[in-house]
Amino acid sequence: MIKTVIFDIGNVLVGFDWYDFYKNQGFDDAMAQRLGRATAQDEDWKEYDRGCMTDKEIEDLFVENDPEIEGQIRSALKDFHGLLTRYDYAIDWIVELKEKGYRVLVLSNFSDKALKECWNVMDFLPYVDGGILSFKYKLIKPDPAIYHLIMEKYSLKAQECVFIDDSQANVEGAISVGMHSFRFENQAQAKAELKKLGVE
Repeated sequence: MIKTVIFDIGNVLVGFDWYDFYKNQGFDDAMAQRLGRATAQDEDWKEYDRGCMTDKEIEDLFVENDPEIEGQIRSALKDFHGLLTRYDYAIDWIVELKEKGYRVLVLSNFSDKALKECWNVMDFLPYVDGGILSFKYKLIKPDPAIYHLIMEKYSLKAQECVFIDDSQANVEGAISVGMHSFRFENQAQAKAELKKLGVE
């Protein structure tokens, strides 16, 4: 029986779209794509979420990926406002699950910079019962250690949890430690998947 619903944040409870973020800063399509390849689409982006390097050190990694556009990279990443967008359903969904007796937590690869600079779209956080943001613990999904950490921190049994994430790798990480898990596509699909697990 499921007792705890655990949500990823990016592209589940808020939108994350690096392309629109760069376009809205005035970069044309070609430059937005180029910035994406050097930054958000590169493995180095995970260092924001891991929380072990300074923002400047991470920017330096991005610059190494495409030195010709150093100025654009540093300018584009100066402020994360606009990187995340609010999903109107987030608070209502969390409240609905809690009213039915489920514990609701978050488990997200998330950076200190995004938390501070995108706080305006994180208005669902006061409604959850807790959770783990990766930068605080220097661990990122799909490392099994981060799933074990949330279970230990909140005294959870894996088989009583369902974890929802838009990344298949992160879903498989949760399954590897015994949690129920599925890949998020949209809210209607996720609610249907939850219903199959008896969460309705």
